Amino acid sequence: MNRRSKSFFFTIIFLAGFATPSLGWGFYAHRLINYHAVFLLPSPLFGFFKIHIRYLADHATDADSRRYAIREEAPRHYIDLDRYRLPDSLQWPITWPMAVLVFGEDSLQQHGIVPWWIFIMKFRLQKAFEKNDRDQILKIAADIGHYIGDAHVPLHATSNHNGQFTDQSGIHAFWESRLPELFAEQEYDLILSPAVYLREPSSWIWERVLESAASADTVLRIEKELSYALNQDIKMAYEQRNGIVIRNYSKRYASAYHDRLEGMVERRLRYSIHAVASFWLTAWVDAGQPELPQKGP
Repeated sequence: MNRRSKSFFFTIIFLAGFATPSLGWGFYAHRLINYHAVFLLPSPLFGFFKIHIRYLADHATDADSRRYAIREEAPRHYIDLDRYRLPDSLQWPITWPMAVLVFGEDSLQQHGIVPWWIFIMKFRLQKAFEKNDRDQILKIAADIGHYIGDAHVPLHATSNHNGQFTDQSGIHAFWESRLPELFAEQEYDLILSPAVYLREPSSWIWERVLESAASADTVLRIEKELSYALNQDIKMAYEQRNGIVIRNYSKRYASAYHDRLEGMVERRLRYSIHAVASFWLTAWVDAGQPELPQKGP
């Protein structure tokens, strides 16, 4: 079985068990990310996570659900890098205490904290491994997968997160939800190299966040150019979903946009999967590689 065939095989298994309506990167793609990340883990970590793969996929969206109940939750999913004022003499503060010292906690909560929060969650996962607390390991592993996925989305790294400043309202869900829904199963290769140990996880995730921020202008510019170039009658269409007729970006328009992005969505999804597996592995190694139960509850 070649790499492409394997990707289709695993995706079909995934969709058979977990397919649900997508409300953004936080549903379909987040579940896909956590699911595929399991297969990049070494033994014996793979054995433990494979037993609980349904939990990891099902709970990949818990962090989004908490956004409506916990005021502090929302900033953990994004960072508006363009809203931070960093003195020329300073680099981005890597740790949370450094960030508080440079920006102040009120500013951080206003403009987003995802890279710092991921490192905090990595430390919590490490402690859960040290205690061999199965429930906490699974809960935190599912959650950190969500935050890492968010950090790889370009529009999670800019204040113009939904095109609201450029008359492109709706582009957020278009990029992170509509495109993966339409193209991931048929076109994306999600079989990746094994997870790696991250010697400097904070610096590593910051590199990915800065990559996301650098791609945000491209995401917005290409859609704006396409919107001007194509007849507006083909941009939106009506389709039925779960017995309800909804208005959405048409498949023709989505395909044109997807092509012009030249594989960006697939790359960011692949990077997310590998990053999640690598953070799980790193937390386990830093905890001393404890033995984990290889059987279900």
